[in-house]
Amino acid sequence: MDSRTGLPVVGMVGGGQLARMTHQAAIALGQSLRVLALTPDDGAALVAADVQYGDHTDLAALRTFAKGCDVVTFDHEHVPTEHIRTLTGEGVKLFPPADALVHAQDKQVMRERLGALGAPNPAWRPVASPADLVAFGDEVGWPVMLKAARGGYDGRGVWPVTDAANATELAETLLAGGTKLIVEERVALRRELAVQVARSPFGQVAVYPVVETVQRDGICVEVLAPAPGLPEELAVSAQQLAIDLATALGVVGLLAVELFEVADPAGPGGSRIVVNELAMRPHNSGHWTIEGARTSQFEQHLRAVLDYPMGDTSLTAPVVVMANVLGGEPGGMPVDERLHHLFAAEPTARVHLYGKQVRPGRKIGHVTVLGDDLDEVRGRAARAARWLRDGTEGSA
Repeated sequence: MDSRTGLPVVGMVGGGQLARMTHQAAIALGQSLRVLALTPDDGAALVAADVQYGDHTDLAALRTFAKGCDVVTFDHEHVPTEHIRTLTGEGVKLFPPADALVHAQDKQVMRERLGALGAPNPAWRPVASPADLVAFGDEVGWPVMLKAARGGYDGRGVWPVTDAANATELAETLLAGGTKLIVEERVALRRELAVQVARSPFGQVAVYPVVETVQRDGICVEVLAPAPGLPEELAVSAQQLAIDLATALGVVGLLAVELFEVADPAGPGGSRIVVNELAMRPHNSGHWTIEGARTSQFEQHLRAVLDYPMGDTSLTAPVVVMANVLGGEPGGMPVDERLHHLFAAEPTARVHLYGKQVRPGRKIGHVTVLGDDLDEVRGRAARAARWLRDGTEGSA
């Protein structure tokens, strides 16, 4: 406990925007959030009072960081599983636990476990040789999706493979570099969805509405809440799937289940869902909850890891749209001036900037707009994101 407040100390490994926004939620709860950052320029290090510096792959740094924390959690999945097990054995309380988190760290482990649980997987196979990849493509049909089992995100570590010749060359190169690979069928994708659930050590769960995530060049650019036009039966089944996975995997904290909606004449509305990926932390698909839900994903994550009762997940407006702000080309109108123009044009837009150095295509913030009409709200959010990116009006 923090002797000054009488409230628990939560440690978050990672100093990025997720830790930054978790810190903001912690303030309202009176919590003391300790952050393990790599550098003083990390987004959370710019705002949090209790910051330590160290590498998340350094066991000694993790040990030092955990001292005095009531619980330790993560803003990314890259802490080595063996370090989490070691610290747990030494009495440190870490959520999510290693046995759960590994399913978000290793796609092969995830696919194997999802299959054992009867969860909806695409056809897939581990790839130990170029021949494995070619055989799979010949079996299910080209093109297929080759994926790094570990470390991929935001479109990285994913390679569309169009034919056997391309498959052989690519697989040889990646395997020679030590990349662990799996291959999946390219599903008949209608759109991408996501659903988040929080689970406490006591086993209480709280699930958010299903959202649509709009991708461009492998990066999420927009989240629509609730997912428009989604049949109620499919939405409920997606929420139940998230609850079942959180329970079966022993998740504590937030679980984001990224889904593909695929064509299926026998399914509700001619669709069914399959699991794409899992994340066990606050997630980009849930940033809309800061203004758009009664309890934000960041507060919910803190409640969960502290074993507090879960908060209300209902929406605060009929339509919520979150648009990611991506870095534009250098130069042009200063960010402060862009904010002046944006707030004059869209006074109801809520802006969140992450304190990141701007690089083209990098997520440097997001904007959220609430309302009643999807097309109108979506257009306003896109214009706001465009202003922050380029200093010009127009759709994002």
